[in-house]
Amino acid sequence: IINKGYNQINMQNEDKRVVDLYIPKKCMATGKLIHPKDHASVHISVAKVDDNGVITGQTESFVIGGYMRRRGFADCALNRLFYNKGLLTFNK
Repeated sequence: IINKGYNQINMQNEDKRVVDLYIPKKCMATGKLIHPKDHASVHISVAKVDDNGVITGQTESFVIGGYMRRRGFADCALNRLFYNKGLLTFNK
């Protein structure tokens, strides 16, 4: 199906659901595209909770490429991403 508004081709079925075999993702730390054969990459979803610690049903998703994990920078990158989203604080 050709989307005339954006001039791009989308793989959709009759119900307008995306049926692509591979939807590319970007590493949130480096901005690089994650190759489909990068089996070391991870997609982490963190649940949001209310003041009582009960899950609200909303999540924040983070994608880290295998390159960052192999280099040993994934924990530092995740700390920075969590801090930027307000999920982690560095109190002294």
